[in-house]
Amino acid sequence: MADAPPPDEAVFLKRVRFVERGVVLPVKLVILPLLFYYFFFARWFVEPTAPREDLLSALRNFYLLYLPLNVGAGIMLWGMDEISPRLLERVVYSAAILDGVVLAALTLVTGGFDSALYYVFLGLIVRNAAIIPHADVQIVVNLLITVSYVIAGVLDVGFERTELQVVSSIGRGGLGDAWREVRPEVPAEPLLLRVLLLLLMTACCYGIQMLADRQRQKEHEAQEFEIKQHQLEAAGRLAAEIAHQLKNPLGIINNAAYNLQRTVKEGKTITQQIAIIREEVERSDRIITELMGYAKLAEGKVERVDIPDELDRALAQVLPEGAAFDIKVHRDYAMGLPPLLGQRGHFSEVFANLLTNSREAMAGKGEVFLTARGGEDYSVVVTVRDTGPGIRPDRIEKLFEPYFTTKEKGTGLGLAIVKHNTEIYGGTVSVESELGKGTTFTVKLPARSLMRIRK
Repeated sequence: MADAPPPDEAVFLKRVRFVERGVVLPVKLVILPLLFYYFFFARWFVEPTAPREDLLSALRNFYLLYLPLNVGAGIMLWGMDEISPRLLERVVYSAAILDGVVLAALTLVTGGFDSALYYVFLGLIVRNAAIIPHADVQIVVNLLITVSYVIAGVLDVGFERTELQVVSSIGRGGLGDAWREVRPEVPAEPLLLRVLLLLLMTACCYGIQMLADRQRQKEHEAQEFEIKQHQLEAAGRLAAEIAHQLKNPLGIINNAAYNLQRTVKEGKTITQQIAIIREEVERSDRIITELMGYAKLAEGKVERVDIPDELDRALAQVLPEGAAFDIKVHRDYAMGLPPLLGQRGHFSEVFANLLTNSREAMAGKGEVFLTARGGEDYSVVVTVRDTGPGIRPDRIEKLFEPYFTTKEKGTGLGLAIVKHNTEIYGGTVSVESELGKGTTFTVKLPARSLMRIRK
């Protein structure tokens, strides 16, 4: 069976408000007083035997516990907007299990397998499917409902046999024959069909809910996809304007300096100054190009990105097979990681920069450990650990700042790009390092978040 999409908190609260507070709570306000009357004032059996009498006594005691619990749950449901969703989940799940136990007890005293309350079990399964978004919890609770029905029926059969033995010991015929006429045995085939119907209802309700949740997830992803696409298009237009405004004047300056250098070859000082101008212009042009990558102001396509695939692609780019690097790579990717929505280049640049940083820190010799795991709140956590020399503690705080570098020819933008690309998707990046024991970068990317354009 495919995994269900993660439960949506807003949808859960909406269902609880409609089903539990709008329907179940008013029904219980009517049923609880009736149960009180029937438990304490009505006669369930004409001549109850000792086991039945003990059962009724236990049910009365259980009702005295069940009543205040329902009152407390009702108060919490009425003020559900003031409590946390996690606490509300526990209240709703506990109430569902408790209702199943009470329904099984009532089935036991109203005919067991013959009881008309069997149809209430079907309704209870539907109700549980509506309010329990977690697949594993929903299946377990509804299976418990089915098991409680079977247990109630089996106990009723046991009580009936005990009573028949008591009647038979008194005398054959008379009351014993009348009892057999009142309580005929339930054939095995209809009983099996009833149990199968409960199981089928459990599976069908779960399947319908999963299809509805997947449709809701697709609509949410389509909306998120459209928003991200518009953001990237706007950023792309800004990128084109920045490139036009900055690169064209630099090109003009570069050409003018080149022509001036050719004209005044005799003047060494002037020639040297012009050479410096050209060198600085080229450097500025390179920095602007890299800054465009840092700001991510480039048009791109939003798509579903599989993190393990992007990690493998970054490895192939930074540590290609056949290269003269003595680096051993260890991969550990968890199964079933959620895909991310975004521009593929953003994620690949994050992983490529981290791997490049590890490769250069180890001077092309060592080990790299890549892991990808599912994190809290439907996120993906990627760690890149190397066996390099580590980073001094006084440098860790500045590590993600633009232009901060410990390399002779570095621009100081690699890790700044990592931080920026991670944060525009609502993610985080952190580093742990110890001199002589290597460095570990941890990137946490939420699978469901709207991209943020930094100002």
